[in-house]
Amino acid sequence: MKYVSLNTGAKMPVIGLGTFKSGAGEVYQAIRWALKLGYNHFDCAPIYGNQEEIGQAFYDAFKEDNLKREQIFVTSKLWNDSHNPQDVLLALEETLKQLNLEYLDLWLMHWPIAQKKGISIPQSADDMISLSQIPLSITYKQMEEAQKQGLTKAIGVSNFGQKNLEKIISECEIVPAVNQIESHPYLVQTELIDFCKKNMIAVTAYSPLGAGEHISQESLLEDNTIVEIAQKLNITPAQVLLSWQINRGVVVIPKSVHETRLKENLQALNVALDSEDMQKISSLNKNHRYIDAKVFAYKDYTPDLIFA
Repeated sequence: MKYVSLNTGAKMPVIGLGTFKSGAGEVYQAIRWALKLGYNHFDCAPIYGNQEEIGQAFYDAFKEDNLKREQIFVTSKLWNDSHNPQDVLLALEETLKQLNLEYLDLWLMHWPIAQKKGISIPQSADDMISLSQIPLSITYKQMEEAQKQGLTKAIGVSNFGQKNLEKIISECEIVPAVNQIESHPYLVQTELIDFCKKNMIAVTAYSPLGAGEHISQESLLEDNTIVEIAQKLNITPAQVLLSWQINRGVVVIPKSVHETRLKENLQALNVALDSEDMQKISSLNKNHRYIDAKVFAYKDYTPDLIFA
């Protein structure tokens, strides 16, 4: 396994298993397969609705396979309905209970927005809370407390642009260890990634293969440039996409519940792309988002402001 160094001094595996849209009856087996194949990084979130099944997989692996807690790196997230200071630590405690863990390796603020308690996906403006009422820094300071208490080894953010990151850096004590963002060759995010690196913030790319199985849009896996490079190197398009991110120092968390694809994705660690191929892939950028945040576009929230 290859690693990136966090500003805490910890090592984060450069490839992990994403669990978004991994449903009941699927994610348990995916975790067990992944562990046997050599994965040691798992990306979770309460909104995915599968943390209890993931926690059972961890529990059984600890018991049956002699897996040690320190051998895995587990990330989870704070959902938007728990931004009130009194709700933050309670949300983490529930996540730890679901995952059968005593601590997380990384805990992220899932989105730079706030919703009313009990709201999963907002349906109207009444479900939202203005950031003037609950500023991001107020929520983040409670996450800092969680790190100080040892409930998580590191804290960070997700879906934050430069302006939102600057607010956290200027108003809070602990610089985020990670910013998890959508990134792939159609959304290269070079400026944001460069900003993160200058500020000692590691970057994780979600949707590194593009839209994935759950959205029907233009497919990166079928892009002519990606396919040509894959054929030239005798590898798969998925391995090209993952290797491109890894080669530029970005962590990837592709999702799969299929053993063959899990193995294929992990083998991207062994792929070396030359500078010409890296540039060809980067030139595909079209600032296209598969996850556009329109579902949160109520009150003073717009996709442009969310990703600012």
